[in-house]
Amino acid sequence: MVDEKRPTESVQSLERGLSVIRAFSARNPRMTLSQVAKETGLTRATARRFLHTLVSLGYTATDGREFWLRPHVLELGYAYLSSISLPELATPHLRLLVDKVDESSSVSVLDGADVVYVARVPTRRIMTVSISVGTRFPAYATSMGRVLLAGAPPERVDELLADTEFEALTPKTITTIDKLVAELDRVRERGWAMVDQELELGLRSIAAPIRDAGGRTVAAVNVSASATGGTAADVRKRLLPPLLEAAAQIEKDLRAGPQAHD
Repeated sequence: MVDEKRPTESVQSLERGLSVIRAFSARNPRMTLSQVAKETGLTRATARRFLHTLVSLGYTATDGREFWLRPHVLELGYAYLSSISLPELATPHLRLLVDKVDESSSVSVLDGADVVYVARVPTRRIMTVSISVGTRFPAYATSMGRVLLAGAPPERVDELLADTEFEALTPKTITTIDKLVAELDRVRERGWAMVDQELELGLRSIAAPIRDAGGRTVAAVNVSASATGGTAADVRKRLLPPLLEAAAQIEKDLRAGPQAHD
């Protein structure tokens, strides 16, 4: 059956091949053929063809029973990262920010209804999930996601939220469109977002937009802190000024372009 939402120009075999790559994760680093078929919704025969094609191309490996990704697959991500200057521009500013506040800082972009991390400088680990470049989280439950949604065109936001399956990741998570829309209005008005234990209990995060020369929000930068380090107001008072300064410096370099680093 043809998927009515799929563009007529799309190539289904490519879509399926990418779904096989995305099936592997920290939770499923090694999988059997049956597990891959289950994760992707493909038949065993189809999954087998894609897996062995990926083996022949060097993207996956197998011992005859299980399959796993090989480092060669990183080239797919590097192709994207090398095509933009943002991670390179942002990382020095993240380091300065982390040195100043002694908390982890990241930059992410919006990819569908998720945020994807493109740069990160960690300090101590305060989340149960390890975060690295390429990590994805649902935009609705993250400070960077809310900054990015608040800066996106209204029609795009409506489209993304209509397709979002809201899940209560913690008892504090906003799980309705109406409440989230109201929160996005507040983010637009004040120019930053704060999430208090909505993604994970014990974690607070505050984020600011990164805008290009045309004033469009192209990314977000955040600082994450433990919820045990004072009240939300304390965290905002301590972290927001240096975060906004870092965002301004990243924007300055981004707008200057590559010539700033010649």
